[in-house]
Amino acid sequence: MHPLDLWDFDDAAGSEQRFRAAADAAADPERAVMLTQLARALGLQERYDEGFAVLDDLPPAGGEVGVRIDLERGRLLRSSGAPESAVDHFRSAAAAASEQGLEELHVDALHMLVLVADPADQAALSEQALAVARASSDQRARDWDASLLTNLGMTYADRGDFAEALGVFEEALAARERIGDDARTRVARWMVAWALRNLGRTDEALAMQTALKAELDAIGEVDPYVDEELATLTGGGSTGP
Repeated sequence: MHPLDLWDFDDAAGSEQRFRAAADAAADPERAVMLTQLARALGLQERYDEGFAVLDDLPPAGGEVGVRIDLERGRLLRSSGAPESAVDHFRSAAAAASEQGLEELHVDALHMLVLVADPADQAALSEQALAVARASSDQRARDWDASLLTNLGMTYADRGDFAEALGVFEEALAARERIGDDARTRVARWMVAWALRNLGRTDEALAMQTALKAELDAIGEVDPYVDEELATLTGGGSTGP
């Protein structure tokens, strides 16, 4: 079983329970893989000491398990306020995954390196990670392009370059549509509309946000970011992602 089959990133507590059960039912190395994801789920609940303890209890390992231990230790360090300490773990994970042909984990590690990089280096690192993802024979690795493009778009947006950001967000939207995750596709559409507003193309932005609002209403969901953008476009204050 692939760990992503058990993940719900909007429900870290539920994911935690699934990974505990999966680890209890598995033998190594699958058990160890599931425990690395248990550590990640604990980290998403800000239970960092528990997450570190899970990883510390795992014996030193190579292969996929070793890459995942480095990745999740790095994520825990970053989330707990020590991003500079996470860098070496992400570098180690990226190098080991590349050497062993673990393409999905290679791109994941490169993605995490972007998140802990100096802002001046993030665009170049994102482009490098995108090149690896797009050249991959692993569909899960290729599907990282959507997240990488979103991050790259935000790098340009943070610099105030919304023209460049818009093009990248449009690529990210196309990637999300290809992957087929409705909720994340709505977020990608929001990003495009947000960039359009910041470029002064308010009619287009309003049309997109209005369509998003109608879809959310139809499924009984509320997105405060959509509501804030609509308020801004119709006379309210400024918003961000």
